[in-house]
Amino acid sequence: MRGLILWVIGMLLMAGCHNQALDETLAVGQDVELVDTAYAEQPAEEKVLTAADITLTKELIFDRYTPEKDVYPYQDTVRSFKWDVMRQCLAFIENMQAKEDVRWGVFQNYKNRNGEAPVVRGFVRNAYRRVSDTLGVERYQSVPLYLPTDTLVPERYGRDGFLVQVIEQTGGFYRVYPVTMEEEYLVPSRYVKQLSDTTAFRHVIFVDRQDQNIATVEQTGNQEWKVRSMNPATTGRHAPPYAQETPLGMFLLQEKKQRMIFLKDGSSALGGYAPYASRFTNGAYIHGVPVNVPRTAMIEYSWSLGTTPRSHMCVRNATSHAKFIFDWAPTENSLVVVIE
Repeated sequence: MRGLILWVIGMLLMAGCHNQALDETLAVGQDVELVDTAYAEQPAEEKVLTAADITLTKELIFDRYTPEKDVYPYQDTVRSFKWDVMRQCLAFIENMQAKEDVRWGVFQNYKNRNGEAPVVRGFVRNAYRRVSDTLGVERYQSVPLYLPTDTLVPERYGRDGFLVQVIEQTGGFYRVYPVTMEEEYLVPSRYVKQLSDTTAFRHVIFVDRQDQNIATVEQTGNQEWKVRSMNPATTGRHAPPYAQETPLGMFLLQEKKQRMIFLKDGSSALGGYAPYASRFTNGAYIHGVPVNVPRTAMIEYSWSLGTTPRSHMCVRNATSHAKFIFDWAPTENSLVVVIE
């Protein structure tokens, strides 16, 4: 069953899913369980939640720039908030947290601070002419993942910000289970940060890079989640050698900067800053409208929000919405899920 759940969320994160979005109330009915009385005395199996078990209702805390409808026009097509996909992901998140005695950790190698990862077996060079594994994860800022049978050459890379279950420490390695993969790996201990025993993921930020929108949801009870905001956003674009797409997947919100300073492309000169920046993987932040030098005052909104990818891997928001996320989502207890 675990393999099935991981396959489902993998398909959702890597391929996306189109659905008829719901408008005002998003609650759905419960599945009906049929019980064979011949087995009534057997201990009940732990229930694996599905999307149908998740109640998702709107109770906005931030209500600026909210689209009037969940399905809305854009140029010659329509866009939507994919509530069905979000419920699938929320069921997965609740299932993974239902297990007892789980020790959570996160892959960390921002700007190669923990050392450049070794070259993986069967590496390739991507569109940016940089080394990556065959699944497209770059060596830079990533974590080497070794098979338990071979700790000499890594099999693939794990992205900075990936959430993992830490199983045990053996020698200089952690044996880990990345939550969106179906295989255990050994990872040099310097690349894994263990999270607090009190870690709980009740704040989730969904970024849709196809429909260029963002939604925040908060758990208020078992299988009960509230939508806290719905906004237009702008994700990363494919523009070698500098701009990259915002990667798909599930990430931990790792750190915050009130002003994230950036440089001009291909230069060491100051380019400006992005306000209220919350980092979730590599150099990818959720932040407000960038302020380019020589300007210094913040900019509240940009006409480009909700249109087409324009960023350098980051997720651009209205500055007041970026501040809402900055204040609302606790570091190392919030997840960022990028879908399409």
